[in-house]
Amino acid sequence: MIVEVSDLQFSYGRSKALDGITLRMAEGAVGLLGPNGAGKSTLLRILLGFLVPQQGRGRVLGYDIRLEQPRIRRHVGYMPEDDCLIPGMDAVTFTAHFGELSGMPRQEAMRRAHDVLFYVGLGESRYRPLESYSAGMKQRLKLAQAIVHDPKLLFLDEPTSNLDPQGRKEVLELIRDISSKKEIQVLVSSHILSDIESVCSDVVILNKGRLAAQGKLSELRTLDYRLYEVRIKGEGEGFTGKLKALGCRVEETADKLLKVYMPANMAAREILATAEEVKVQVRHFVRSRTSLEDFFAQTVGVD
Repeated sequence: MIVEVSDLQFSYGRSKALDGITLRMAEGAVGLLGPNGAGKSTLLRILLGFLVPQQGRGRVLGYDIRLEQPRIRRHVGYMPEDDCLIPGMDAVTFTAHFGELSGMPRQEAMRRAHDVLFYVGLGESRYRPLESYSAGMKQRLKLAQAIVHDPKLLFLDEPTSNLDPQGRKEVLELIRDISSKKEIQVLVSSHILSDIESVCSDVVILNKGRLAAQGKLSELRTLDYRLYEVRIKGEGEGFTGKLKALGCRVEETADKLLKVYMPANMAAREILATAEEVKVQVRHFVRSRTSLEDFFAQTVGVD
């Protein structure tokens, strides 16, 4: 296992950030999802050894998160959400500096800095002062410093934040290349569900400090519920109320399309029977392929 933790608990004063998290992450690209305050950043900081759990235990790449933090950081790359740039430095010096902090000899760190800056597309800009970099260039630089020491595991915290669509596409292509061709395991924490869906095969969802779901995306989309798109003519409040009483989750889009998440043990004909009971006419009734967004909404109970 790449990451394995059991009963992790951590609080900031009276606010509980992690409440008994137990999970195992195997090889591959894994997405870490959850609403604000779910505990994602706290979990990453504990796995990196920046915070010590108040209860529980865990291992990252086989190293104990309580006793072997320096070894973990030597083999793990970390791309933080916030800028970590040092004013006055150029990209080569900055990236090589982080290589040395990871235990690399100075000459090797400098050589690797040049290599990874070309890899992320900053080769022609590697001697420019960092304060002159655009938002997209800063994200690429943060990725470069995270992989300069050739880590076995890479933690990426909101890697596409503040990027335009083209910048997001390019960074996601780099992440896919890293995870598929360079034998580096990747954990991506992001609030952009489509990013996770495009680069990750597995997902971990946290909610209110607890593990809400974990598994392969292809399997999670089909677990516990089915999704139907329904359009009706008539008063919809009684219809949706009846469906909710049967255990369905019902969302209404801006164009009045109802998305009905049905429990697995409920027959689709019960939707039609409910419509007949409350005297509404069904104009559109189609089973839909569920997306990560659908599963996330169903799991954490948010729109």
